[in-house]
Amino acid sequence: MAEMNFGGVVETVVTSKEFSLEKAREVLKNETIAVVGYGIQGPGQACNLRDNGFNVIVGQRKGKTYDKAVADGWVPGETLFSIEDAVEKGTIICMLLSDAGQIAVWPKIKPFLTKGKTLYYSHGFAITWSDRTGVVPPTDVDVIMVAPKGSGTSLRTMFKEGRGLNCSYAVYQDATGKAEEKTIAFGIGIGAGYLFKTTFQREATSDLTGERGSLMGAIEGLLEAQYDVLRANGHTPSEAFNETVEELTQSLMPLFAAKGMDWMYANCSTTAQRGALDWAPRFREAIKPVMEQLYHSVKSGNEAQISIDANSKSDYREGLNKELETMRNKEMWRAAETVRQLRPEND
Repeated sequence: MAEMNFGGVVETVVTSKEFSLEKAREVLKNETIAVVGYGIQGPGQACNLRDNGFNVIVGQRKGKTYDKAVADGWVPGETLFSIEDAVEKGTIICMLLSDAGQIAVWPKIKPFLTKGKTLYYSHGFAITWSDRTGVVPPTDVDVIMVAPKGSGTSLRTMFKEGRGLNCSYAVYQDATGKAEEKTIAFGIGIGAGYLFKTTFQREATSDLTGERGSLMGAIEGLLEAQYDVLRANGHTPSEAFNETVEELTQSLMPLFAAKGMDWMYANCSTTAQRGALDWAPRFREAIKPVMEQLYHSVKSGNEAQISIDANSKSDYREGLNKELETMRNKEMWRAAETVRQLRPEND
């Protein structure tokens, strides 16, 4: 482990330099890793572990997702099983179903969580709000988490490129005395860039806040607001989209992702610098009360309950598809389709 300075705050992080892949393999050499669910995180974690030489099986119901697992090289009856069979065979049970899916299958899975096994998560939702989910693990199993800070697709893509996706890790219950070592080994196994320590509660709270905030909800709202104002004042869809989204994603984000916001500012025009520096505090003060409301709603469990209630409806998927279609049909995102076609790489 190494100590790193994060803006004046020293944190302990773990990388493959301190905890090698060889050590991770040694720690988990007698484990059968059962990845339950092959939707968002499952493929990336399962395939990365397999490619890194770990003993992995997949548990998935029959259907399109099962067929995807077969296409990825998982063999029915050898490395691909029903969820119940995989949990029975596995010693580390990776709960990578959706939050709603985890709640639904928990009664079927719990009887197979025998003494000494490990229950693994990539999100603290089910454990943090156990009073709402009903997910209460047996006391004689380890309960651990490695949470990639990105999608399973990104985890897999970056792994294949020789890079790692940053991950948080946590131990909720250490029944064997070896839970933390197993957790770090697992993180190295899935191809983490670096690992930083958290708790199930902190991960779940920050994750839900981020998804509803700067990662998805707030950014969507901000982009729509700017686009709508430009269009209402006579700017064309192409101009409004380029000034709102295209320049952000294709030009500016790579700059501050690489070297920081201050470096990006230093490499923009003096007019852009002055305006951004003047208006950033106004946006912060306008948005901060909404973020505080959001955080309170998450921490109180209200957002978890909204998610549980919505996702448990029999027609949830149908309703979700309608909402996504409404977004897709907004002028801004229809303009995006044309702009993407005009990018040089599509010539």
